[in-house]
Amino acid sequence: MKKIVVLIVLGFQFSYGQEAWTSKNRILPDKLRGIATALILTHSPNPNYPELNPNKGPKYIWDHTTCIQPMLPNLEVVEVGSFIWTESQGWIPNMNLDAREFKKRFKTKQKLLLQNETYCYEKNIRFGNQLFAGDALWYVLAKDEQGQLFKGIGIIETEGELLKN
Repeated sequence: MKKIVVLIVLGFQFSYGQEAWTSKNRILPDKLRGIATALILTHSPNPNYPELNPNKGPKYIWDHTTCIQPMLPNLEVVEVGSFIWTESQGWIPNMNLDAREFKKRFKTKQKLLLQNETYCYEKNIRFGNQLFAGDALWYVLAKDEQGQLFKGIGIIETEGELLKN
């Protein structure tokens, strides 16, 4: 019975990843195509190199800041998330934050994002016990007061070797 459950879960993950990016001749996952860009999304440092974790837990951390800056006034965040790149599947869904979780991680109390203000998730940390490189495509979806949806996207390159001091 355990083998059947594992196969079903693996099959779901494989098909879910494939459904996220169905047009292999396009660079963006389906969810992000055809939406006007009105937010700037950046990561710093980028590329991002691992460090030894000074705390208990996984051996390595990739510590960076993710910032969002709206180019239009009064945008309301719908969701923030990311896709990770795999050679075999392309872009697969990684994480998804709703508006409530966005406010918590990006430390904002207001409902609407103000034009030209910057909102940062300062301790955006990837953890791992092994060194490995990878690329993640972060996105933010937000709507204006008329309900039109806008996006912001930004790729972070996480590297697989420690920097030499």
